[in-house]
Amino acid sequence: MNDLPVADGLVLAVLGGTGEQGRGLARRFALAGHTVVLGSRSAERAQAAAEGLPATVTGAANADAAAQADVVIVAVPWEGHKELLQALAPVLAGKIVVDCVNPLGFDKQGAFALPVEEGSAAQQAAAVLPESRVVAAFHHVSAVLLLDETVDSVDTDILVLGEDREATDLVQALAARIPGMRGIYAGRLRNAHQVEALTANLISVNRRYKAHAGLRVTDV
Repeated sequence: MNDLPVADGLVLAVLGGTGEQGRGLARRFALAGHTVVLGSRSAERAQAAAEGLPATVTGAANADAAAQADVVIVAVPWEGHKELLQALAPVLAGKIVVDCVNPLGFDKQGAFALPVEEGSAAQQAAAVLPESRVVAAFHHVSAVLLLDETVDSVDTDILVLGEDREATDLVQALAARIPGMRGIYAGRLRNAHQVEALTANLISVNRRYKAHAGLRVTDV
């Protein structure tokens, strides 16, 4: 864990930044010293979502947000995932793209994992973005905790998956910049399906115990 790169000074974009997960991640990374650009289809919506967050968080249209960033976090709803990434493929070329999308459905019995043709949302992103360095991470973080101003430390491990060691190391280092978080390498993108699907189990835990459960990996 001590061999991770230095991640300070990076500009981050959060696509889907008007949602609670996106705003929460933006808030925590801004508090950690990063400049963060929230992305949305509407620049006005993104700018409105940035209000009330630290001053280093701004808003822009998705393509403009991605163009400004060193690392792009994808936190859009699953339904619009593929379409958005296809549209942004040229601007995302050469960038580290962190996919934290969970393909889930909901019915009277609760949350459940949806089948994905490519295997997982992260694998879909990699297929759509062949010139980007796709990493899967930040699937299991509670948006409630991220946005809660009374919570100083978000105590959870972040499972990080990808094909590119340099990229996964950098995302692990980014995770560690948020107090309480630790990035743990968890395999290649072919293993992302069960990580994304585990979110359905955590939702069940949270509903039963009225909690905001995360994960801790032992003996690492």
